[in-house]
Amino acid sequence: MAGLSLLRDFDCVYGVAEPVSPLIRRIVARNASPYTFKGTGTYVVGHGTVAVIDPGPEMPDHVDALLDALRGETVSHILVTHTHHDHSPAAAALKRATGAPTLGFGPHGVGSALDIGGSEEGADRDFVPDRVIGDGDEIAGPGWRIAAVHTPGHTSNHLCFALAEENALFSGDHVMGWSTSVISPPDGNMTDYLRSLEKLLPRQDAAYWPTHGPAITEPKRHVQSFIAHRRERRAAILHQIAAGETTIPAIVAAVYPGLDPRLHGAAARSVLAHVFELLQEGRVVTDGTPSLTSRYRLAGA
Repeated sequence: MAGLSLLRDFDCVYGVAEPVSPLIRRIVARNASPYTFKGTGTYVVGHGTVAVIDPGPEMPDHVDALLDALRGETVSHILVTHTHHDHSPAAAALKRATGAPTLGFGPHGVGSALDIGGSEEGADRDFVPDRVIGDGDEIAGPGWRIAAVHTPGHTSNHLCFALAEENALFSGDHVMGWSTSVISPPDGNMTDYLRSLEKLLPRQDAAYWPTHGPAITEPKRHVQSFIAHRRERRAAILHQIAAGETTIPAIVAAVYPGLDPRLHGAAARSVLAHVFELLQEGRVVTDGTPSLTSRYRLAGA
């Protein structure tokens, strides 16, 4: 979601395996939207024996383009950053065609700890990895080695993948190249998301390859800007509650002026994620189970 817009030129040719580095090729799906920018970027790592990262949506033309790009090669691993409909569903077709195992942190919601009303949209609840991997786990092929980095927040099962040979990080939707991520409770968790952003700061990655948008060539500054943006958003939400705006729709209207109406639902869920963080800290209270329709007030007000 374009909460913090970072739009830059990003030319892509749909259905073509575009070499973006010595070890990496990218195939972009034709699923452009206000949530996916120009589409899901599926990455192929290596040559001859390869790993595929984020097979993408269950779209026959994208699967065909991916299989065409892989012709004559062996797929040893299918890696999934997280279980949203634009990332994981095509893993099933790719597995059928290649016999390669799927790897991920686990099914959707496996790491969620929130007890909150409602459910997020866009979850792929059918994906179950053949092999569960967690923080620090490694896989390798000829000329490449990839380590998993658990980065919960956008989803509880979100993983980034670090490619040692190029000092690069496939950042999924945790750090996108065109906007900030939607954090949608109950599986999305703002506290976890900020911790996961801070977790990346000590790393020495030279570049990030997000699933949406262009490469991020100044990772530390990019992540720092995301953290600052979220802190500013949280302060603005707290200010609106203090000013008497007690509902999520009213807060969205005040904090996201001029927002594309198609994004109002996503903005509401991100506000809810911030509000839940404030509830956990005891700065905000509500009556009953917190939800999109609850009313909120400052603690002690």
